[in-house]
Amino acid sequence: MNNKTIKRIEKLPTTVEEFQSLPQFDRKSPYDTAILVIVALLNYKDNPELAFDMINVLKGPNPLSPYEKQFLHDRLRDKTHVVSSFIKETSPNNDYQYPLPFHIEAFDNPYSFVNEGYAKIFLTSSGADSPRPIVLRLGKDQNWYLYEILCLSNVRPPESTNFWA
Repeated sequence: MNNKTIKRIEKLPTTVEEFQSLPQFDRKSPYDTAILVIVALLNYKDNPELAFDMINVLKGPNPLSPYEKQFLHDRLRDKTHVVSSFIKETSPNNDYQYPLPFHIEAFDNPYSFVNEGYAKIFLTSSGADSPRPIVLRLGKDQNWYLYEILCLSNVRPPESTNFWA
């Protein structure tokens, strides 16, 4: 397919209501839903519970399990730059610091829609050599819901913490 979308985020939402009122909050598009996962996770650094609440909105009828919350804690504890790496304006050289507004890109590949009712959407990380996936599931209401977060593998460290940089 090779479809791609880049969304501009004016400011990081600080409540679930603000999150749901974002112009990108159109779950008819798997690309927008994947981008919203990153927007939600950007809140983890300052407020993990808010990030979880936002993720639960994206998961629909299946909220995060205790195992999934622990997985996110394990992946993001002391490594919140992994999430920031999906913002186009970041890099290891600027310690993954992002401006407002910022942009996030999501795209597919020829295998993204091989399983009916599921989409594997990819995000570009400025700290990784290959794109990272998020799996979404299409609901009966024709909205896309978060199914699995596969994009949180380690990335290159921020320059300020890299002994070798």
